[in-house]
Amino acid sequence: MWHKTFVWSPAAGGTSSEPATELKGHTALIYSLAFSPDGKLLATASVDNLVKLWDYLGDKELLTLTGHTAPVYCVAFSPDGRMLASSSQDQTIFFWDRATGKTTRQLRGHNGIVDTIAFSPSGKLLASGGQDKTIRLWNPADGKPVKTLGSHGGSIYSVAFSPDGKWLASSGAEGQIKIWDAATQKEAKALKPDKEPVTGVLFTADSARLLSIGFDRYLHIWDLTSGKELRKLGPTPDDLYGLALSRDGRHAVTSGYAGNMTVWDLAAGKPLSTRKLPFGAYCIAFTPDGKAVATGHERPSVCLITPL
Repeated sequence: MWHKTFVWSPAAGGTSSEPATELKGHTALIYSLAFSPDGKLLATASVDNLVKLWDYLGDKELLTLTGHTAPVYCVAFSPDGRMLASSSQDQTIFFWDRATGKTTRQLRGHNGIVDTIAFSPSGKLLASGGQDKTIRLWNPADGKPVKTLGSHGGSIYSVAFSPDGKWLASSGAEGQIKIWDAATQKEAKALKPDKEPVTGVLFTADSARLLSIGFDRYLHIWDLTSGKELRKLGPTPDDLYGLALSRDGRHAVTSGYAGNMTVWDLAAGKPLSTRKLPFGAYCIAFTPDGKAVATGHERPSVCLITPL
């Protein structure tokens, strides 16, 4: 089934009449999504306790991954693309075989919802954070815990490694952003947003800057060397939940609870265009070719692939 949605062209600043594709299969809010490194698969995580793998180019569901006993909050592919990790309200992290959809390992240690997970660029570490306010490092090869890092003052909503593998960023409900040295596994510095919950963090392609979003409705750009804010872009119409970076590093995209979606030119420090999707968007990602955006929604429980 197709859903007609008018979208914009980042290059031209115009709109396209090409319809968005609806991927239907989940029965509740899609909270997280991720594309495989080779660009062939899309993984989605839902409050219906399921993870699904899609051939998004063929508009087809491939596998449903079952095992979590509570809502799934995050999915992430390993850098080599062979493994998918998922985290859940059931306090676990599952590793899945991409080809078969079978569980290969279950990690336990968090005492609460595991909101966020991220692989290091080398694939030798997995970082996780959640309701118990801790950041934990795991060895994906054997599933064993490596270290529990210092905690935040509230639930941790997002973790991200820098592309060069030197840094790990974390953000949380209390409005803190912390930068960790991935080698020493110690806190290197703290950034100071506007005391609103920080729902997402991502490093730029050069690993020199950090992007953050949250309930203050702004996209922040931080300099890692000085720890100072370089730019504060917005405000957007929504509290922000979704943040993604294009593979060429030139554009960021943000989305919010009311479905407002903005593509940003990071070099110019300004929005290219903003449009409203028909549903609130709780997660967002550029397709690997950069020609479309995938978003997850609640009512109806669909993933939209919207051409740019």
